[in-house]
Amino acid sequence: MGKSGMAAAAPTTVNKMFTTSVERFPNYTALSWKEGEQLKTVTYKEYYQTCRTAAKGFLKLGLERYHGVGILGFNSPEWFIANIGAILAGGFAVGIYTTNSAKACQYAADNCKANVIVVENNYQLQKILQIEDQLPHLKAIIQYKDTLKEMRPNLYTWAAFMELAGDEPDDPLDDIISSQKPNECCSLIYTSGTTGQPKGVMLSHDNITWTALSTSRHVNLTEASELQETVVSYLPLSHIAAQMVDIWLMLKVGGNTYFAQPDAIKGSLVNTLREVRPTAILGVPRVWEKMQETIKFVGSKSSAVRQRVITWAKQEGLHTNLTKMSHNGETSPSLTYRLAKKLVYDKVRRALGLDRCTRCFTGAAPITKDTLEFFLSLDIVLYELYGMSENSGPHTISIPGAVKLSSCGKEIPGCKTKVHNPDQDGIGEICFWGRHVFMGYLNLPVLTEEAIDADGWLHSGDLGKQNKKGFLFITGRIKELIITAGGLNIPPVPTEDAVKKALPLISNAMLIGDKRKFLSMLLTIKCQVNAESGAPEDELTPEAVALCRKLGSNATRVSEIAGGRDQVIHAAIQEGINRVNEKAASNPQRIQKWVVLEQDFSIDGGELGPTMKLKRPVIVKKYKTQIGKFYADLPSTASHPPLPKIYMESFPPL
Repeated sequence: MGKSGMAAAAPTTVNKMFTTSVERFPNYTALSWKEGEQLKTVTYKEYYQTCRTAAKGFLKLGLERYHGVGILGFNSPEWFIANIGAILAGGFAVGIYTTNSAKACQYAADNCKANVIVVENNYQLQKILQIEDQLPHLKAIIQYKDTLKEMRPNLYTWAAFMELAGDEPDDPLDDIISSQKPNECCSLIYTSGTTGQPKGVMLSHDNITWTALSTSRHVNLTEASELQETVVSYLPLSHIAAQMVDIWLMLKVGGNTYFAQPDAIKGSLVNTLREVRPTAILGVPRVWEKMQETIKFVGSKSSAVRQRVITWAKQEGLHTNLTKMSHNGETSPSLTYRLAKKLVYDKVRRALGLDRCTRCFTGAAPITKDTLEFFLSLDIVLYELYGMSENSGPHTISIPGAVKLSSCGKEIPGCKTKVHNPDQDGIGEICFWGRHVFMGYLNLPVLTEEAIDADGWLHSGDLGKQNKKGFLFITGRIKELIITAGGLNIPPVPTEDAVKKALPLISNAMLIGDKRKFLSMLLTIKCQVNAESGAPEDELTPEAVALCRKLGSNATRVSEIAGGRDQVIHAAIQEGINRVNEKAASNPQRIQKWVVLEQDFSIDGGELGPTMKLKRPVIVKKYKTQIGKFYADLPSTASHPPLPKIYMESFPPL
């Protein structure tokens, strides 16, 4: 079917997509996981019936139409069932990040008027119990793992919850399902904006079902009746990328979703991959970086002869794959490539559990060229995809035969891209159009109008260009939002303001973390300013001197403090950073490293604009040496702990 056929697909609901898959693949495995050493599976027929049971359970607990069911926990069958059950019952499925603080959970749950919250274990339960009295719409809490440590009113185990609907008739649920329309909201994805306040992205039934249809065809996923696709679910399901791949794409084609262990990212993922041997995988850049680090470590332990073979194979792999890209994949493999494949590439794939994997995707954050080329050298092409929560996940995806290094690929069929206000190089704001564009932000009409213009174009806030062949290249961002290597969106301004508030000695603070493994910060000290030029001087302001004295320091100049020279001030700053970190919504949002610069920011120096706003790209370029030291490959218990032993030992010698 061509692009027009895909775009013209009739609107449908989640229930209709699900029942169609049940009719076509009733006895195929839908979900699988390990309990101890025992493999557990659920067929599509069982999956749907369990989701219906959960839906009736939610209704029994008092779930109202268009109210939320919050889900707070690691990937599991219960997560999927609660998500789809909430939708079938007419509520909103609302994923909540497991790293959220109690306060951050409270905001999301209150914003969606959650009637029910589903938590994984006692650790997550305690967050909800802390804020329970601040959630006026909350009627019940369900814990789906471990035993309850205390009995409370309206607190249920998963088993007790599923028993609620045992004798409930089907008619009330069927009436709700039949009343649902494709253009109604069914899911909320919470995403942060530059203001730092989370926004509820409203996705409709059609947003989800159409995107699953078009994406599955674009990346050429096979239906279960031909060859069943298998993916490993391990990325946070509160993120649209994981939901689209793990839940909706697999549901569309009758695929099998295998649930990883909760410590997947910390080390066990590779064991799961080797056991499951998925046919497709999505990894955020940090996942691929971890694999890269581990492969390098293992390679360094090989014999000198083996290392020479690996080096030769990598050179051949990079050359071959770059040549294939320039010829759209239409090249014949050389004899040396085939030899390298047998000696190295195939062994690496088996070691990674990717020997059956024909599609290795990377998304949710920008990935470095170094990592892309590293995997290319091992004959593993990482296909970049690009999109956002506001367009249901993917907008462009690289695929075999249509991939360019550092490009996010081409649009999924039925979508359009516009470069708004391009400059002389063709770079402008990337805008999306299509049935994947969201309904708007929950209860935020003004911000919705800012995001979607009168002609229905979604403004991404990202800068980029599109070449004549339709490949999209992202070059930067208009907005200041930081996207870490793990795919977490972090607005820098609130954190920077919090640091300056906690530390009156600080004049400017700039958060670093875009494409990075963790957050760091550049700090400057309040100093005298040249009256004529406006350039910062070395002498501290009287206020700064007084603060130093109060802290027990005799410093009078920036040069006496910068770079950690004054241990008293250094300790005081660290204490202030610690106070800010204690209020962070999650661990990845904590500042791990910082440095006091030798000179304050200024208009004259180029770091500040006319209105004294930070010129972030200029600062990043100007202080690249200092920033580079934050992320140098040096042991640091305070910032980036070494890879767990279990992760490294899980790879056999190449």
